[in-house]
Amino acid sequence: MTDVQTAMIMAAGLGKRMRPLTATRPKPLVKVAGKAMIDHCLDKLWEAGITRVVVNAHYLPDALEAHLKSVNYPFEIRISDERAQLMETGGGLVQAEPLVEEDRFFCINCDNLWSDGPTNSLQRLSERWDDDEMDALLLLVPQTSAHNYKGAGDFRLDEHGRVTRRLPNRQAPFIYTGIQLLSKRLLRDAPDGPFSTNILWSRAIEEKRLFGIVHEGDWFEVGTPEAIAPTEAALASA
Repeated sequence: MTDVQTAMIMAAGLGKRMRPLTATRPKPLVKVAGKAMIDHCLDKLWEAGITRVVVNAHYLPDALEAHLKSVNYPFEIRISDERAQLMETGGGLVQAEPLVEEDRFFCINCDNLWSDGPTNSLQRLSERWDDDEMDALLLLVPQTSAHNYKGAGDFRLDEHGRVTRRLPNRQAPFIYTGIQLLSKRLLRDAPDGPFSTNILWSRAIEEKRLFGIVHEGDWFEVGTPEAIAPTEAALASA
């Protein structure tokens, strides 16, 4: 069990790459292996002992809220309402901050699924956390364990676990899983309005306070309809 009690699920996106499945439903409610993607995330949070979950909502928010009211999880679920304006990842974190009571909390993108290795991945993040050194700790996956991913990678790690970005026109060995543990310090002096979390990460990299650990299990990027069938097949054979 992790000693962190709160998690935020990023669920406000428009899901354009998932069309036509998102023409009538928000992407978090698209089903993979018979279960809505957001429920896969909620299962992982339950396994890790999370007690409070914040979910941001923008696209078809009534459907998402109705689903969250219908699920049977022992969480307190709070909605960060972005109906008026989609705040992007960084702006969404800032807007949701008042709903998060702890300094440290997990943030999870709902369009990725993962299997744990020998130890629960969220527990590993919690155990690795060093409050004196870190503003954020990212769960990174090597290319060999990243299913449905076709990019050039995101980050490199040094011998201390500090994160740096991929060099221009080069490959990077690690991909961001969409899972991180962060302190509210990361959100200090944030821009107003919508913005990307990359702005906050860049500052943390400059200050040598962005760290990562390598995921021990498999990870699935589920951003398009074409990614669903191979993900289901891999999950069924696991």
